[in-house]
Amino acid sequence: MKHILLVFCTLAFLFSCSKEEQVPVQTTPSLDFSNAEFYQSLPKQKSFFQKIDKPGASGSGDLLVVNPDLTFQTIDGFGLALTGGSAQVMYRLEPVKRAALLQELFGKNGMTVLRISVGASDLDSAVFSYEDEPGKFSLAKSKPDLIPLLKEIIAINPAIKIMASPWSAPIWMKDNYSSRGGSLMEKYYVTYAEYLAKYIQEMAKEGIPIWSLTPQNEPLNPGNNPSMYMSALMQGTFVAKALGPVFEKQGIQTKIVIYDHNCDHPEYAIELLNVPEVRKYVNGSAFHLYGGDISAMSQVQRAHPDKDLYFTEQWTGAKGDFASEFMWHMKNVIIGSVNNHAKAVIEWNLATDPTYGPHTPGGCSECLGALTIGGQEITRNQSYYIVMQAAKFIPPGSIRIGISAPLGIQAAAFKRPDGKIVVLVQNEGAKKSVALGKQNIELAADSVLTIVL
Repeated sequence: MKHILLVFCTLAFLFSCSKEEQVPVQTTPSLDFSNAEFYQSLPKQKSFFQKIDKPGASGSGDLLVVNPDLTFQTIDGFGLALTGGSAQVMYRLEPVKRAALLQELFGKNGMTVLRISVGASDLDSAVFSYEDEPGKFSLAKSKPDLIPLLKEIIAINPAIKIMASPWSAPIWMKDNYSSRGGSLMEKYYVTYAEYLAKYIQEMAKEGIPIWSLTPQNEPLNPGNNPSMYMSALMQGTFVAKALGPVFEKQGIQTKIVIYDHNCDHPEYAIELLNVPEVRKYVNGSAFHLYGGDISAMSQVQRAHPDKDLYFTEQWTGAKGDFASEFMWHMKNVIIGSVNNHAKAVIEWNLATDPTYGPHTPGGCSECLGALTIGGQEITRNQSYYIVMQAAKFIPPGSIRIGISAPLGIQAAAFKRPDGKIVVLVQNEGAKKSVALGKQNIELAADSVLTIVL
């Protein structure tokens, strides 16, 4: 029965069964193709964002319906995680080469959101916090590379939005006194909240504003190094009794974004947002897709439509097939998450060396960076093209608009601040035709087509 329902919903509209996302075909406004531009990506050929003439079709295909009058969330942007390890390998580049790379990544039509870790993530060369000894807070371990690199990025794009996520509290605050697993002791809830507030304040002194913070990366995954287990009850208590009040008292405007884990447990976010003492401090919730289905984000949106949603992590692996991973991520992470109300989409992670490092002992040993940097050589990998496929054409401030796609086609549509409409269309199968407005358009096999109207 579940599968029958899913098929029915897909026939009616894309990704969501909620009535507010249905696109009424009969009332779709006409689209202006007089200055249309078409950009094609063919991942099997490793050809991306190539401007082409209108790919006309010999016959009409199934309807691809865009409705600019039906509007949803405003987009904050698309980007990657800048781990400490990423910063380390990038900062080894010669200054001129690094400047050119950062301009490519964060200049016009580049990435507009970043995710960084509070202290070490598992893609740092060593485990550390910013207060390894009680009362001795310091950003010193991030000053050789991460902080100066962030300053260079901000100089290129002062409006970039930076999300911060801790992988673990300092070990002296945890019940197992270890960087791996364990939980934050309740007697340290306020102390930890003050630590996070201090982090935001010290980063601000460096000229690095922290736009949003999640209380814990992957709170249900205590097996990473570093990591920390935080149940929904723990996180709710921490936000309501410590983090929210500390931020409020100290006048910190950084958004608090809960959960930050897989789509297989949307109830984690829903249950927290059901609690008035928690929700009053919370901007929204964040999701990964190592488990569950991307439609879980819409479950949270239906339960709490006044709270924002973000997609904050998905890796590409060292053993993954380039074209297959590109297409899976386009379908599920880029198109899937925005069609399920994500305001920002962030992949994992920006750069690694040729050995998939640096990483902590027990950290991810097969995470493929968007860039592989070996010495002064730079290779652009799947995640680079996945993120840039959206970032190049959909700037912050764009509004997602209504779209309905035929079976076998994934699509999302946006109205940009400049008034132009962007339609992102993915064809996972053989060559086929679609009818968009009064135009018949041929979609190449295994392709992504970006249409700018």
